[in-house]
Parts: sequence; structure tokens; C-alpha cells
Amino acid sequence: MDQLKPPTGCRGFPLTIGRGQAYVGKIVDRLLLLLYSLIILIASIVVLFTASSWIPLEQAGQMLRNFYFEKSFAYPAIIISLIMLLISVRFLILTLRRGRSQAPSIDQRTDFGDIRISIETVENLSLKAAGRIKGSKDLRARVRVNQSGLEITIRTIVDGESSIPELTEEMQSTVKSYIEDITGIPVASVTVFVANIVQSAPTFKSRVE
Repeated sequence: MDQLKPPTGCRGFPLTIGRGQAYVGKIVDRLLLLLYSLIILIASIVVLFTASSWIPLEQAGQMLRNFYFEKSFAYPAIIISLIMLLISVRFLILTLRRGRSQAPSIDQRTDFGDIRISIETVENLSLKAAGRIKGSKDLRARVRVNQSGLEITIRTIVDGESSIPELTEEMQSTVKSYIEDITGIPVASVTVFVANIVQSAPTFKSRVE
């Protein structure tokens, strides 16, 4: 896991990024999914050829008799079936637990224990801080974590009446200070993306003849 060290003057201890499932577990699941898909593909082709009468009845019957009477056919079929059953149970458990899986979080270790702050919490705090800046609308936030701290990206629409350099600089300073004061997590950078300006509705003046 990446280790984050807070800068001078910022509260907190070394941080780690929590991702719910371990990286190794994800690799194993991908390999199981690949194996499962290959077996399903082969089985589908066999069933398709048999149902389409592309495999002669005599050969299909001989294959079934081999499963019944030849151990060299039966044992591999049993092993493959058991593997498919275990993989199916594994995927079923993952599907049922997916809704309850742990969201990505930032973990802080203190003298009293661990503190976990979700990425969504930091994003909402960033939106709250950015919303204090007058002249900005339709705010969105995205947070990433690297070795030097949080990388926060704010997307906004401005009113077109305030100075964009001054507005964005104030927003960067406000968001950085607010996040570090509230969470104790160091902020490496705050990027402000001005997507558009507020389109004011046209006004019409009635003319009285």
C-alpha cells in the first residue's frame, strides 16, 4: 500500500489507502473467471454441435458410454464438474457481498488506533468548501491518493462576472485548507476545471404601440 506522510503543520499520521479486497484476491478472481469462461465456452460449443446434429449420434452415444464405463473419462469429468461448482459458488458469494463491499477509504494510524475516512467523504467535504466561493455553480469533485497526499479535482461552472483566475485560486486555497483542517490529511494539489459559464436567460421587453 502507498504510504502518505503529512507535511509540516498538518495533523495526522502515516496513511494507507483501503481498497476493500486485497490485490492478490482480485488476481485470483480474474484467473478463476478466465477458467470459468473457457470451460463454459467449450461446453457451449459441444452442446451447439450436438443439438445441430453436427456430431453424429453414434459418436455422441459412444462419448456418453465412455463417461459411464471408462474411468479415464469419468474421473476428469467429475473433477471438472467439481471445479465448476466451486467457482460458481465463489462467484455467487462475491455477487451477494458486492453490495456490502467496503468503499475505497483512506486509513490513518494514530496512537489510539486506526481512523478510516472514505473517499466519498473527502469529495463531499471538497464540494462543501468549494461551494463557499461566490460565482461558482454545479460543482463536482474527484479525489485521488498518491504518495505525496490527496489530489483533488474540482469541476465548476462560473457566472462569468467574477475573475476566473482569482476565483479558482481562492477555491484552491479554501479547499486545501478546509480538507487539511477537517480531516488532517495532507493535500498535494487542488485542480480546478472551469467547464462553462452560466448561460443567462435572454430578457424580452414588450413594446406598447
